[in-house]
Amino acid sequence: MALHCGRACRQYLLHLAHDNVDFRLPEIKALLSLRKRPFDTSKTFSEKSPFWHLNGLSEDDMRRVMSRTICGKSSFELWGHGTTTDELRTSLLKYPAENMAPYLQHNSTYKINVYTFNKTLVFKNRIKKIDALDFLPFKGTVNLKDPEHIFCLLEDYGSDPNDIPEEPFHIYFGRWIADGQRELIRSYSVKKRHFIGNTSMDARLSFIMANHAKVKADDLVYDPFVGTGSLLVACSHFGAYVCGTDIDYNTIHGIGKASRKNQKWRGPDENIRANLRQYGTESLYVDVMVSDASKPVWRKNAQFDAIVTDPPYGIRESTRRTGSHKDIIKPPVDFIQRLFKMKSLLHFLINNTVKRVVLRNKKYFFIYILNVVYSCDGKAEFSTAITSVFSVT
Repeated sequence: MALHCGRACRQYLLHLAHDNVDFRLPEIKALLSLRKRPFDTSKTFSEKSPFWHLNGLSEDDMRRVMSRTICGKSSFELWGHGTTTDELRTSLLKYPAENMAPYLQHNSTYKINVYTFNKTLVFKNRIKKIDALDFLPFKGTVNLKDPEHIFCLLEDYGSDPNDIPEEPFHIYFGRWIADGQRELIRSYSVKKRHFIGNTSMDARLSFIMANHAKVKADDLVYDPFVGTGSLLVACSHFGAYVCGTDIDYNTIHGIGKASRKNQKWRGPDENIRANLRQYGTESLYVDVMVSDASKPVWRKNAQFDAIVTDPPYGIRESTRRTGSHKDIIKPPVDFIQRLFKMKSLLHFLINNTVKRVVLRNKKYFFIYILNVVYSCDGKAEFSTAITSVFSVT
């Protein structure tokens, strides 16, 4: 459990939020790749765990990742860990004193936090756990309001709320480095947004998609199913120039019936540009226009650095395209019709859109999966799930 290393190979602990679990790994890998850093973790790595060990990184790498991640809550320089308090103590005592010294000086201030995953501790027990760390050579002054250095004791009690053990499965101790960008979920909430629609994507997923697509400053990002521009808002937050198309004339021009409660019609300035203006990124707004995505209006050479989109699936919003009704042949079963539409949609996204993305960049989109479960009596139960798809160009 000992962590013997210099500054170049220190271990870091990443504490992740326990939502959108399937999207956490691709987001962290994408953000590390922006720094040209590998995803190197411990042999006991578990993707479902809320705590990940990361190797081969610098503190600046961790700060850059945390400046963008939505799935990550906090990061720490890992000083020690173990499955018991004795193992934690042994690990901490073996950690190089020269690595601890800069943060334990007489003229410094600090505080120690206790975090427990899947268990709540009363204040008295938290204090006991902090007091048990008295073997560490803290020389500074405790300052709970504005300390120079923050340390954290983190305990993992598993993920089953119906079977919480008395003692944690694993214990970590480290120096806090930075928090993630979870606050963006609140500040960019669609509830506070100037212009919304029935299917506006929530802020959490919008930012996760932008991170998966590795959107960065000065990129040109395109959304072929732009809707009310939720993904343009997220991408522009990271400094990208944004544009989009949509088949819905009313949505593009911000007219027609409103989606808000107690509001019948949209106001004169309810549009995508106004959304970017709300968040101070109007200068990154290129334009949007009415267009049928199945009949692209763009030249076939590479034009965009990334294509990020949330296509219609015929579930919350019907899929539409222009054309003659004579071309429509309705199948006998409605489910088959939906399946055909999804196939056509994916064909467009993969085989057409990809031609307009700069080499080595990505496009990123969500698709819905229909799960079919058969019971013993032969009856079928249907449910939908959401998954993410990457397509490397």
